[in-house]
This record gives sequence, structure tokens and C-alpha cells, in this order.
Amino acid sequence: MALIVQKYGGTSVGDTERMKNVARRCLAAQKAGHDVVVVVSAMSGETNRLLKLVAQITDRPDEREQDVVVATGEQVSIGLVALAIQAQGGKAVSFLGHQVRIVTDSTFSKARIKSIDAEPIRAALKQGKIVVVAGFQGVDEAGSVTTLGRGGSDTTGVALAAALKADACEIYTDVDGVYTTDPNVCPAAKKLDRITYEEMLELASLGAKVLQIRSVEFAMKYKVPLWVKSSFTEDPGTLVCEEDASMEDVLVRGVAYDRNEAKITVVGVPDQPGMAAKLFGALDAKHIVVDLIVQNPSRDGRTDVTFTVAKSDFTKAHEVVKQAAQEVGATGLEVDDAIAKVSIVGVGMRNHSGVAAKMFQTLSQEGINIQLISTSEIKTSCVIHTKYTELAVRALHTAFGLDAPPPVTANPTVSEVDALKGQKA
Repeated sequence: MALIVQKYGGTSVGDTERMKNVARRCLAAQKAGHDVVVVVSAMSGETNRLLKLVAQITDRPDEREQDVVVATGEQVSIGLVALAIQAQGGKAVSFLGHQVRIVTDSTFSKARIKSIDAEPIRAALKQGKIVVVAGFQGVDEAGSVTTLGRGGSDTTGVALAAALKADACEIYTDVDGVYTTDPNVCPAAKKLDRITYEEMLELASLGAKVLQIRSVEFAMKYKVPLWVKSSFTEDPGTLVCEEDASMEDVLVRGVAYDRNEAKITVVGVPDQPGMAAKLFGALDAKHIVVDLIVQNPSRDGRTDVTFTVAKSDFTKAHEVVKQAAQEVGATGLEVDDAIAKVSIVGVGMRNHSGVAAKMFQTLSQEGINIQLISTSEIKTSCVIHTKYTELAVRALHTAFGLDAPPPVTANPTVSEVDALKGQKA
């Protein structure tokens, strides 16, 4: 008997029929002898609908009140899924974030989980119930509703699995696993059977939409076996797990891209101690996450500092940096939101040279200019113009041997050829 946490995304509970399908899966797992905890997202499109309502009221919403609005989507989903399980003869109970005390910090709209009180869940499981928990939400120490950011239900699922010491966490989506890149951009992408926590963490942080980055951080920290599966097929999916020796044989595991980036350059910053601290301290005070940072060599006592932020933070970051740049005595400010970040990831890169050079050469052969470069042990990222994103992804996917083999077409038999000749005659 195992304890399994299953998380179902918005497309998996997009309508009542799909919710009934989720209920059947949960009951099947329970009938197989397992304790089952289910984490559910809002119905597909519901969070966007709620955010549009907020936008109709104000273009600068108070983030606490916005969280109160958008957290309601999951409340509807958990109630309906619990009812679907009961309608099929099972026992189920639903819990909102505050009812299982998913305590977070007070960074509204992108809060981080601090603790979970798993006792209400354990008590319900002892009663033979399937527990349905709202993803994406929690409460801060003051009792205010908080949300965990886009994809936050993944984090809820893995965090609950860690708190409950679950045997596995299964993330159900509309795709049947983790692919070498986005199949919508590169038809030659192929599904991976396994991927390391580190590789998945890099891919998630670099734009891959399969898992939220914090969910992978939780899984890696607490060694939670993490499966990515489709709620519409019986495919075994992809296992996200610890690295073993065989995984280092693969040079590049995947190609990621992110169009949700904007670039800001502070021109003519005095080349003195403390200038960077003032610039980035101002951004940190507004909870704005900075990605790539490049500082040019000093000339005439001044330097240029370039960095990227998420497009969702671009307007706020622009205002903050404009003020900070004036305070440090910079001479100008340049911005560009027509960029994308393309990255290659693989634990095998640790022990092989020439990977970055091959990436740069591949982009050069396609006539793609590189604006910024960032590297780590297992990844290399390049910022390029957004119009070249798909070309870059496909070229890199091919260059590093990730393309799936073309489908085998059977040769016609002699009798089939003769039959075709007869038809033509």
C-alpha cells in the first residue's frame, strides 16, 4: 500500500466530463490499495477570466485583493471533483489552502510555502476518504489568502507529497511527459523516459512549461519521485529523479525557450563600488526577479549594465530602474521587450568541452545574432531577437542529435506493386 499524491491541471478538469474522468482515476488508484490525495487546479481558462475581471476594475490592482479573487477558481474545482468521486460511489472530502494550513509568506501573487499542517489530510485518509486539496493557494501568518504564481498547483502537489512523505507524486497534464523541447515548435521532439532533478530544474527555469520551477525544487530537496503524465492516456510518462551514471552519457537532454523576457540596459553607470547594489537592491525591494546580468568593461570611469526580467515585471522594473539610474548618476536607459532566451540543458555537459561553441556555431550558421550569454555547469543560454526563436530551437535540437527518428514506412510488397500496375493499366 502506497500514499500517492496526484495533481490535475486546468485542462484535466476543464469541464464536468473531465472531472468525472479524474474521479475514475482517483478511485482506480484507491481500489488498487493506495491512499490518494488529489491536488486540483482551477478549470482551464478560469484564472485568466478572473484576472480579466480584476483588470476591468483597475489596471494597478492591490495584489492582496487580486489573490482573494483568483483563488476562488480552485474552490469550485475541488468541490466538483469531490462530488464526482462521491457520485461514483467513493468517499471524498475537499480542503482549501487555509483548511490544511498551507502557510506562505506574504508575497501576494507569487508566495512561497513555509509550512504545511498535514494532520487534517492524514485524519481523512484514515477514514478511507480521497482528499481533494485546492492547488495554487495558501494563507500567510495573518490569515490573508495568498497564491503561488502561475503553475503553483504543481508546487502544492509536490509540497504536500513531501509533507506527507508520499511514495510518489504524479503530475497529470495535457501532455504525456517531458519532451526534449516543445513539440509545437519542433515536431521532431521526443518524449524522455527519465530526466534528472537538476535538468528539469534548469528546463523549468528556462521556459519549459511542463512543471513550475518551485515544484521541482521541492521534489529535489525532499527526494520525491515525480512523474509527469497525461490525464487522457495510460502512457507511463516521464520520471523526474536523482542522477545516475548512465544519464551523464547524454550530452544535451533538451532545448528550452522563453519569450517572456525583457531586457533593460543602464547606460553610463559610474564604475564605483556599490552602484550595482543600489540598482539591484531597488529591484529586490519590489520583489522583481532578475535573470541574466552582464556588465561591460569600464571606459572613462563608466560602464553599462544589462539584465533581463520577466515581461510581467517589465513595466514595474522600468519605473524602478529609471529612478535608481538617476540616483546613481547613470547617463541613460535602454529597454527591449522583443527578445527571447534559448537554452540547452544536460548533465553530460559537465564532462564535455565544446558544447557552448557548438551552440554558438549553430546559431551563427542560421544568421542569428546573440545578444547575451549565460552559462552554468549544465546549461548554456543565449538571448536573441524573438523572431528567431523557433528557428533557433529547431536548429539546436537537430545539431545536438535530439530529433526523433522519422516514422518507418513499410515498402510495398511485390504483389502490391503488381496490383498498382494493374490499376494504372
